[in-house]
Formats: sequence, C-alpha cells, structure tokens
Amino acid sequence: MTTGAPTRTADRLPMSALLALATAVFVTSLTETLPAGVLPGMSGSLGVSESLAGQTVTIYALGTALTAIPLTAATANQPRKRLLLTAMAVFAVANTVTAVSPDYLTTMIARFAAGVAAGLAWALLAGYARRLVPPRLQGRAVSVAMAGIPLALSLGVPAGTFLGQTLGWRTAFTAMTLLTVALLGWIAVAVPGLPGHPAGRRPPMLRALTVPGVTAVLTVTLVLVLAHTILYAYITTFLAHLGMDRSADTVLLTFGVASLISIVATAAWIDRKLRALTVTSVLLIGVAAAILGALATSVFLVHIAAVLWGLGWGGVPTLLQTAVADAGGRAADAAQAMLVTLWNVAMAAGGAAGGVLLEACGAGAFPAAVGLLLLPVLTIVVGARTHGFPSRRPATEPVT
Repeated sequence: MTTGAPTRTADRLPMSALLALATAVFVTSLTETLPAGVLPGMSGSLGVSESLAGQTVTIYALGTALTAIPLTAATANQPRKRLLLTAMAVFAVANTVTAVSPDYLTTMIARFAAGVAAGLAWALLAGYARRLVPPRLQGRAVSVAMAGIPLALSLGVPAGTFLGQTLGWRTAFTAMTLLTVALLGWIAVAVPGLPGHPAGRRPPMLRALTVPGVTAVLTVTLVLVLAHTILYAYITTFLAHLGMDRSADTVLLTFGVASLISIVATAAWIDRKLRALTVTSVLLIGVAAAILGALATSVFLVHIAAVLWGLGWGGVPTLLQTAVADAGGRAADAAQAMLVTLWNVAMAAGGAAGGVLLEACGAGAFPAAVGLLLLPVLTIVVGARTHGFPSRRPATEPVT
C-alpha cells in the first residue's frame, strides 16, 4: 500500500470484477426462482404434482438457510476467491444434475446442494465487493454486485420461462450450467484473490448479535422480506383476483425495470444517504401496497403500484447488506451470514404464510398483510438512528 494523494484509478470501481460478482448474484438468484417459471414441464416430466414440483424452490431456500452460518464459520480462514470458485462450481454441477435428473428425489437432492452453495456464495459476495474498493466507494460497489437480483427477476426468469416453454425445462437448466461455466472463467481472470481471516481469528457468529445495530438490521430484513414475498410469490393469483391475470407479465416487467432504476439510484446515494434511502424504500413499498389494496381499479393503477414497489424494493438488498456490514464491523462476515440465513427463512415463510392467507382470507388480503408488516419495519428503521441505520455511515477501516 502506498500513501499520498489518491490516483484516478483509486477513484474508479473495478467494474470487471464487480460485474463478475453481479453475475454470480444473478446465477444464484435465477437458480433459486427458475422452477417457478417451468413448473408444468417439471411436474409432468418428473411425474409429480405442480405443488410438489414447487417444493424445488423451498428445498433450495432451506439448503441456504441451514448452512449459511455454519459454512461461513467453518471456511472463515480460507482464501475468498477459492471459496467463490468452489461455490459456483457446485452450482454448475447441481444445475447439470437437475437438467438430466431421472426422478424427483434426485432433483430435490441437486436443488438442496445448489442452496448450500448459495448460502456460501451469498455470505461472500457483498463482503467481497466491499473489500475491492476504498471505504468511500463500498456502498456503490455493493450496489453493482447486488444488481444481479433485479436482473434475475426482471430478465432472467422471463427468459428462462420462455426457454423452458419452447425447448423444455431441462434446456433452461442446461443454459444455467453453461452460464456458470463461463462465469468461472471470468472470476478466475477478473476477480482479485483476497485472504480469509488469520488463523485463530474466526468470526464470532453468535456474538455478532450483541453488536449494536446488527439485531435491528436483521429484524428489518426478516420482516421486510417476509412482507415482500407474501405478495410477490402470489402476484399472479392477486392479479387474477382483480381480473387482470393477463397483465401479469407486463406488471412483472414494470416491477423489474423500476427495480433496476432503484439500483442505480441506490448506487449513487448509498454512501451518503443510507438511512434516508431505507426509509424511502419502506414508504414506497407501503404506498404500493395501499394502492393495490384500495385503489387498484384499473391496469394503469396496478402498473403505478408496480413502479413504486420496484423503486422501493430494488435497492433493498444493497441497503440491508451495507447496513449490516457497517453495523457488524469486525464481525461483518458473521452478520452477513445471518442476514443470508434470515433472508431465505423469510422467503420460505412468505410463501407458506401467503398460502395460508390465501386459503383463509382470499387474495385480496395480501396488500393489507404487507402494510401491517411494514409498520414495525418502519418503526425500527426510524428508531435505529444511532446504530443500524445511522444518519451518517460509520468510517470503515480498509482491509489490509
């Protein structure tokens, strides 16, 4: 390391490395959600009902939730690049096995393995992006890496669905394997190697919960993702309730485009306005839920709600990953692993809770449930002004 005035290079983001990380995020997100777009083909080929085929999403989330924390602790001393390459290689193998699987059990085992790899990858990716840049650029770097999530939802799922419908669901998973193999080469060339923790200095996993601010961010993560998933997982059902089921594809596209805009805005402002952006995101999602619950009398208003929802949601992964890493300090890796675990627990719980709500109250109850869950989220974010979501981000020491 040298001292002195920063050079122009030091002020630039290492875009090739960050885009490789964003593609890894894209692969993990799309691998998780792809079955939702090809369920009829999967269920028919594997000889199970669509509801059972849908459990391929649940088992993936379960694999991530069960293993993110123990794997992060067990691999804390290992070189980061080697771990990332290993995780992506497991994705390639798991998607290949899924593509050629002869039966349901084999498919479920492969999906669980992919979820385990996701747990390791997700615990690495945000921290990796932060360590590639100086502290003043860390929020922007995480924004670039996390752009893979809305891209997977807005472009990847529709593309995978189209591929599955035209060439078969196995072709869609084969395409994921080919993308992952190409990504392995990209990571090997473009992403710098980073060391793990020094021997004997494993991150204190549970002790991270005692760090001021960490519990607040994790609670917000759990409840906010739960609220989002309850509605997003059943958006087609909700639109059918409104008599707008034929508009589902355009509504999701609108949501995806707005999410991308949110990512760009978050990247521009997160290093100075993390708290304000988080409050704004929660409010935008709340207004969208209110429109869907009370004012969704036309396709136009539903699209307005989708725009607000996307603008609110798109930056959320970046905001929460950055907030928990800032709050965690030296326990950032442990806090990141806990966030990944709770995120996937919330996704699984959101699907289950949405199903119960649908049976008990009907699809019209989804927006109200989202609004009720957002109230404690907003209360925590507004209240955590000293730790968790401070007005000014804490100074972060560069990793040496």
